[in-house]
Amino acid sequence: MTSAQTAVSARSSAARLPWRGIMVATALPLREDLSVDYDAYADHVRWLIDNGCDGVVPNGSLGEYQTLTDEERARVVQVAVEAAGDGARVMPGVAAYGSAESRRWAEQAAEAGAGSVLLLPPNAYRADEPAVRAHYAEVARAGLPVVAYNNPIDTKVDLTPPLLAQLHRDGSIVAVKEFSGDVRRAYEIAELAPELDLLIGADDVLLELALAGAVGWVAGYPNALPAASATLYRAAVAGDLETALPLYKSLHPLLRWDSKTEFVQAIKLSMDIAGRPGGPVRPPRAALVGDQESAVRAATEKALAEGLR
Repeated sequence: MTSAQTAVSARSSAARLPWRGIMVATALPLREDLSVDYDAYADHVRWLIDNGCDGVVPNGSLGEYQTLTDEERARVVQVAVEAAGDGARVMPGVAAYGSAESRRWAEQAAEAGAGSVLLLPPNAYRADEPAVRAHYAEVARAGLPVVAYNNPIDTKVDLTPPLLAQLHRDGSIVAVKEFSGDVRRAYEIAELAPELDLLIGADDVLLELALAGAVGWVAGYPNALPAASATLYRAAVAGDLETALPLYKSLHPLLRWDSKTEFVQAIKLSMDIAGRPGGPVRPPRAALVGDQESAVRAATEKALAEGLR
């Protein structure tokens, strides 16, 4: 199969299983007064899809969902569905402190027409396995396919391969966004739960997880450079290292910011430099300054100068 045929196949799979392919965890454009610019967000969703991405993930951490009011959070999902033109392309984040609240957000996503949801484990405390299983089972009752989000760095709850396999046997999840950074887990997940879809969860391990069998990417940096990111992902999943490896090396100074604490600010800054509507961040986050700002700016300008868009 050629790279082009593989790309077509990947898009067909995404149509059947909407959490597959490049699902961009969208940054949320804010005005200078920190209000949400819904028109800019709608335009951004359309632009991402027009530039090779398969869908969007509103209300993730990159979308600053923790700082949104309930009204803002609900409207972001509605705008994403309308702008995407096909609700299957939209996978809202439904994380919340309580399982009942997460289920309500999943129900809101279903009512808006979304195709799936992305769910963190309980993160108000270090939940044990029974609590994690109950949490995912509760949200799955909303009726949409649930993609688990493993981010033990921030949540302090690790969805290990054996636990993921159990959640899949429970019928609670269809896939996992793997953000632990441990690429070895891909093989154990495939052994313990071969039907569970593995999605790349951190931009800076894209190539490693794509080669290990990932079928999707919940992505950050396509917000600024979607076409180059799409080329990289398609080549990586096709095993086309001649294309993927040099592109990965060129983009990695930016991709690694997705795994840093300041990832929201970094990606929004890159968007601004690339002419996209990034804008400010809401407190307690603050704009990058000093060496961090200089590093992101230099890496973004270098990528743009190399024709990466």
